[in-house]
Amino acid sequence: MNRISLFLSRIFLSRFFLPRLITPTAPARIQSALSILLLAAICALLSGCSGNNQPTAGEHIFVDEQGRTVKINPNPQRIISLAPSVTETLFALGLSDRVVGVTSYCDYPPEAAQKERVGDTMRPSLEKIVALKPDLVIASTSSQLEQFVRRLDELGVPIYVSNPRRLDDVVTSIERIGEITGESARALELSRDLGARIRAVEQRVSARGEPRVLFILGTEPLLTAGRTSFVSDLIRRAGGASISDDVADDYPQYSLETAVAKQPEVIFLQVVESDLPSRLKQTPAARTNRVFRLNDDLLMRPGPRIVEGLEQMAEKIHPR
Repeated sequence: MNRISLFLSRIFLSRFFLPRLITPTAPARIQSALSILLLAAICALLSGCSGNNQPTAGEHIFVDEQGRTVKINPNPQRIISLAPSVTETLFALGLSDRVVGVTSYCDYPPEAAQKERVGDTMRPSLEKIVALKPDLVIASTSSQLEQFVRRLDELGVPIYVSNPRRLDDVVTSIERIGEITGESARALELSRDLGARIRAVEQRVSARGEPRVLFILGTEPLLTAGRTSFVSDLIRRAGGASISDDVADDYPQYSLETAVAKQPEVIFLQVVESDLPSRLKQTPAARTNRVFRLNDDLLMRPGPRIVEGLEQMAEKIHPR
């Protein structure tokens, strides 16, 4: 019984059923005692039917990366991914045959394009998701999908939220997705490989200084990566020092004058337009031809390929 049915049932029973059992002619103490006993019994019965407090047979309790409690059947067979990074993780864990739905942005690996589309990352279709009868939905963050997550909860569809904020979180998230899908061993093997590659990068760049790095996501206005962003963590781990680490926002608008004044030595120009703003052409990065563009998918998707993005970034900041 779902929460709405439970709520309506309690109202019906307390308003219509109890008055028929407890007559007005009964002594007040008897009426009160009967009311308490009957309501307690009914609520216990309905709560048992709802299954909100304890998992049903075969279900396991997990806490997702937003701190939510989720009840999931072991080895879920019908999985929907609501983020490209999650899709890449599921395929890397060998779960492609269990993925029944993805978003319109899920384009890697190429086989993901053959899966049913359930809308985009920010506007998934509730109707399509329910129609696919998933036993697990995995989202990348609940910050903009809070109401959607709550709605799936109400419908009894298990939804796990993955929310890595740093490079190390990606590795942990892969392990946890492996755990909830019954592929812990494969996830542990993958996470160990990724961890080894991360350590190899850090060891290579550890004694080579920290060149000043500007990461550009947009030029009109200038948009960059702030201290709390995922990208800034990548820059640090790749042996660079982001010039916008003094800004607490994830991806803030940044002063062009300040960017020029800080004289970046490496620039990552991650925008469609290829031309660097003229004022930035006077920086050390531009004068030494150290303006680069990397694959956005490797830097902005917190999935297994993020380590490849780290390796490429480190190669540009600290060439061999």
